[in-house]
Amino acid sequence: MIILYDYELSGNCYKLRLFMSLTGVAYRKQGIEFFPGKEHKRDAFLALNPLGQLPVLDDDGFVMRDAQATLSYLAARYDQTGRWYPTDDPQALGEVNMWLAFADSITATASAARLHDLFRYPFDVDKARAGAHELFRVLDEQLWFSEQDHGGWVCRGEHPTIADIACFPYVMLSDEGGISLQEYPAIRRWTDRVKRLPGFVAMSGIF
Repeated sequence: MIILYDYELSGNCYKLRLFMSLTGVAYRKQGIEFFPGKEHKRDAFLALNPLGQLPVLDDDGFVMRDAQATLSYLAARYDQTGRWYPTDDPQALGEVNMWLAFADSITATASAARLHDLFRYPFDVDKARAGAHELFRVLDEQLWFSEQDHGGWVCRGEHPTIADIACFPYVMLSDEGGISLQEYPAIRRWTDRVKRLPGFVAMSGIF
């Protein structure tokens, strides 16, 4: 049985909940109080993840940390179609991995601005917002060209990949960090496409 150590308001935890819902993977949630309790910094959780970060996934004793790495693992292990993480196509796989790294940069900027505004983390919020806008301009252009040539997803092809799942949450949550999507029409159309996927689940109470 898969156990997801989860915080409901975490975009990185939501990535895994969303992907498992889209692909029909059964799991059980184990709530961790990120704020204000900081349960992720206590000894019991640090035994699972010495970095003290969420999410953590336990698949019958095999423990994964890092949201993007865990998405890769789940797709490679449980997606029988091979479309979410195309391990049999080196170029497509490289492209997906490239955008997974891009999703990490979104976390470092848009998520940092959100942590500053919601939880008063001492980040340089102006720098975080500026960095997020730089990334969103790149993503918006990528999605515009994808709409012309492919399926309108982050990577080429007619089906979304885990790159879409990795980028989606903190784009959707960016307004909570003072970052508007108003000037990114291709991003807004893409978020609508993601929300129409069969099996989509919203982030509780937010979108």
